[in-house]
Amino acid sequence: MRSDDEDRRQFSEYFAARRDVVRRSAYLMCGDWHWADDLAQTAFIRLASAWHRVRDPQALDAFVRTCLVRSYLAETRRVWRRRERAVAEPPELAGPDDDAESVTRRVVFARALREVPPRQRVTLICRFYQGLDVAETAAVLGCSEGTVKSQTARGLATLRRALGDAVPAEGLVLVTEGKT
Repeated sequence: MRSDDEDRRQFSEYFAARRDVVRRSAYLMCGDWHWADDLAQTAFIRLASAWHRVRDPQALDAFVRTCLVRSYLAETRRVWRRRERAVAEPPELAGPDDDAESVTRRVVFARALREVPPRQRVTLICRFYQGLDVAETAAVLGCSEGTVKSQTARGLATLRRALGDAVPAEGLVLVTEGKT
């Protein structure tokens, strides 16, 4: 049996190692850093409350991912969330290795991703940003593999329409590769 101090230490280490990745995934889903912080916080609170039941440390990422996705989808169904829209966007900051073209691609892609309906957007993020296969994505979303395939196809079609000629096909691959 683990002690409470040991559980707290392990949770703190996991949180410190994964918070930025979870926050970026949440941002891709919702397109708002403040909302992304709330979603990430909710996912980690759920993990903290279930920490003592975790038997397989390899399952932690899947647990947090599932909590994040389900929290986001639940929030999108709230009436006030559909009415409220963020007006101001913080500037996209370039990292030391980024050039103007890569920053532009990311901004264009993030805006186009917001055009994709929430469930399709989450499916695309799970499949292409987080690198999950169809079965893993179905488990996260709590749906069938066929639903994942159709949501992926519809989401990609919507994303292509939203992007138009803004990003060439080879640029789309670079933009969808997340920095993890």
